[in-house]
Amino acid sequence: MSYSKDVGEVSARFRPLVEVPSLTFSSGTNTRFVAPGSATNRQFGLFEWNMAAGPGGPDPHFHKTFSESFYVMEGTVQLYDGARWTDAHPGDFLYVPEGGVHAFRNASGAPARMLILFAPAPPREKYFEELYEIGRTGRQLSDDEWTELFARHDQYRAE
Repeated sequence: MSYSKDVGEVSARFRPLVEVPSLTFSSGTNTRFVAPGSATNRQFGLFEWNMAAGPGGPDPHFHKTFSESFYVMEGTVQLYDGARWTDAHPGDFLYVPEGGVHAFRNASGAPARMLILFAPAPPREKYFEELYEIGRTGRQLSDDEWTELFARHDQYRAE
């Protein structure tokens, strides 16, 4: 039990759309940081991932300190559960515990949208902000630099 008082308290937090930061990558994919850990006492992070019609998505990887869940809201998203790729449609859900190999991509040729939930909440927006800056500036990273960047953000390549 994480709340021990016998009475409730006024502690809810409302975040209007205008206060939700977002990034649009060169691929056309837009991510909205709906509820980063800084807004949820680090209990979870919730991001909206709006994928453009073109292909794209991370290679198979895993995280050591947080779980990740995917909920498809529009279109078709290919989700990788560590063993196989599955075409996921609106309403489909994938939960990946810590250490679980996973990936996602949009190979449908049409836009797709999903929610990504991280728990507990790492400062995941910092990872995406760094990727955005790399893409925006055209900076080229060596394989070792990618490995270091990924490790700094608790992301490890799966072989």
